[in-house]
Amino acid sequence: MARIGILTGGGDCPGLNAVIRAVVRKGSNRYGHAIVGYRDGWRGVLDRRVLHLTPDNTSGILHRGGTILGSSRTNPFGEDDGVERVKQSIEAEDVACLIAVGGEDTIGAAEKLSREGVNVVGVPKTIDNDLNATDFTFGFHTAVQICTDAIDRLHTTAESHNRVMVVEVMGRHAGWIAAYAGLAGGADAILVPEKAFDIEEVCEHLHHRHHRGRTFSIVVVAEGAAPTGGMKTVSTEAKDAFGHTRLGGIGVWLEHEIEARTGFETRVTILGHIQRGGTPTAYDRVLATRFGIAAIDAAHDGDYGKMVALKGTEVVRVKLADAVGELKTLSQELYDTADVFFG
Repeated sequence: MARIGILTGGGDCPGLNAVIRAVVRKGSNRYGHAIVGYRDGWRGVLDRRVLHLTPDNTSGILHRGGTILGSSRTNPFGEDDGVERVKQSIEAEDVACLIAVGGEDTIGAAEKLSREGVNVVGVPKTIDNDLNATDFTFGFHTAVQICTDAIDRLHTTAESHNRVMVVEVMGRHAGWIAAYAGLAGGADAILVPEKAFDIEEVCEHLHHRHHRGRTFSIVVVAEGAAPTGGMKTVSTEAKDAFGHTRLGGIGVWLEHEIEARTGFETRVTILGHIQRGGTPTAYDRVLATRFGIAAIDAAHDGDYGKMVALKGTEVVRVKLADAVGELKTLSQELYDTADVFFG
């Protein structure tokens, strides 16, 4: 019997509790391991704040959004003696392996700690779906469904008032949510970070629609999208522990520019953290559960320095380094499929 640690880092995401539940269920019932949950991501490891997880206290959490362990954007490599404090915390709790559930930053920290001799297994989590080495991350499909539902609702008010509705969705560097939700919701223009857009072309496209008798339009834009020659729109210059500024405002900018250039009444809806919250879809519950099972299997096998990943329909193990080498941006195939909607 061993003691296995688990943390959830970065932005919260539908499906995190499903991962925790799966790790505890198989780790305890099948392998006889004790599962130690660290509170609030890497902050809990640094400060040695733990919660002992059992099948009983993780029962009934499968459908719940968020994470019972809490999360933070703490960077252990940005803290004084961070690496040593992580090692000391793990040693004090007699943890044989730490399962880190998170996105680019959390998995990136796990990969660096692995090189420092810490036994780590990663689980990919991000609604942006921009983590490399896995086809999909859990939470992404839930976010897409939430955005698609919002677009469906905005269609009715856009048509009733002959308006252009701008919908700003998450996507700092990658336009996966914008492309999927835009395609599923029948958007008339989709703007993504991978390709700078020409505001004149967007407005010309909207003019063309209205001249053909369409009296309304839906424009979906990722928060990281930017006009040709323009800068990313940020809501604050302050940076988090991993050096990221808080993006936001491109939707408001588009609302003003489209109305000023076309004369069409334009309104913006910024979905923001609504995309992160609430109940995960059935797909994400199953994927998160499969990832949790695969992670505790890797920890039990002593196969450290790996991340579990989805390849096709199979869950496999890949090197942590393969997951954080570069971000997974929108595929050319999907970009080509949606290109007709890019304004």
